[in-house]
Amino acid sequence: MPYITRWSAERAPAMRVVAKNGGIGYADERPYDRDTNGVLWTRVPSLPGRGRPEFGKVHAVRQRRAMEALLCQICAGPADRTADGVLWMLGENPNELDGSGAGFGEFITAQPPLCSPCAVTSAHACPHLRRRCTVLRARVFDLVGVRGAFYRPGYPAPIAWDANSVGFDDPRIRWIRAGQSLMRLRGITVGDLDALRASAVGAPSAPPPSGF
Repeated sequence: MPYITRWSAERAPAMRVVAKNGGIGYADERPYDRDTNGVLWTRVPSLPGRGRPEFGKVHAVRQRRAMEALLCQICAGPADRTADGVLWMLGENPNELDGSGAGFGEFITAQPPLCSPCAVTSAHACPHLRRRCTVLRARVFDLVGVRGAFYRPGYPAPIAWDANSVGFDDPRIRWIRAGQSLMRLRGITVGDLDALRASAVGAPSAPPPSGF
């Protein structure tokens, strides 16, 4: 089961959102509700294995951890890294990637990286990736923003009205309740699934995730 997948028992509690410091916050806000950039995050329990997996839905804490620590989004082991960079697999073909195999362009994604064995398995097991996927490596990567529920001022409390992606340098980020981290990938090299499959043969399995 993918590490970042949300389980049915992991329901975010009803939180009272209030206007605070020119944006939003929780009425009973705690230090861990915000990241090091001061962004407010969805407060969600971590109960992996409880209930049923909700494919297509992402657990906010585990997705954020996988991005920050460069963990495989499937097994939570270290993401694969070579001289060409860290491994990502996307279910779309970014306009910046022309398939030439040279390092170029940049792309922003909410998908954490992968290890080689899990990438190969995902390409066969995931219906979306079976239709189309892009294997790539990025030599440069940095967290640039978040995706989440966007609020606007209201009375008696701020009103959630849209889902949005916002950069850390955007003042509107004070009005976001984040649910996913966004990573900017640069120095991109387009890979090949067959070559990845060959490199994954005999690769050691990642240790089981600990913590979250």
